Amino acid sequence: VYIVESGGGSVQPGGSLRLSCKMSGFGYGRYYMGWFRQRPGNGREGIAAITSDQTTYYSASVKGRFTISLDKVEKSSYLQMDNLSPEDTALYFCAASPESTRDYLKQNFYAFWGQGTQVTVSS
Repeated sequence: VYIVESGGGSVQPGGSLRLSCKMSGFGYGRYYMGWFRQRPGNGREGIAAITSDQTTYYSASVKGRFTISLDKVEKSSYLQMDNLSPEDTALYFCAASPESTRDYLKQNFYAFWGQGTQVTVSS
């Protein structure tokens, strides 16, 4: 299984970015995908997740600003990030796992990970 993130970059406060996550070699019909981020000096934080039946989950830190979506045909997840602030500066990771879990924002419940894409919010 390969997971590749893209779409990171630098943006000014209040701006937007859209991250993409493409899976390959993933043959499960039922699965979930998540986005995590690691800010400098912090651990990895789960911020958004989506199941293959399109149920979504968000952390309090991004709810209302970020939107996760899933293209089941492309086996791709997208993270639309709006109203970005410097506190959103982090390395963003995409992850996936088959079946389901009791906590979609917990990194321990994900089997496959991408390498991450950097997001920097600065004026």
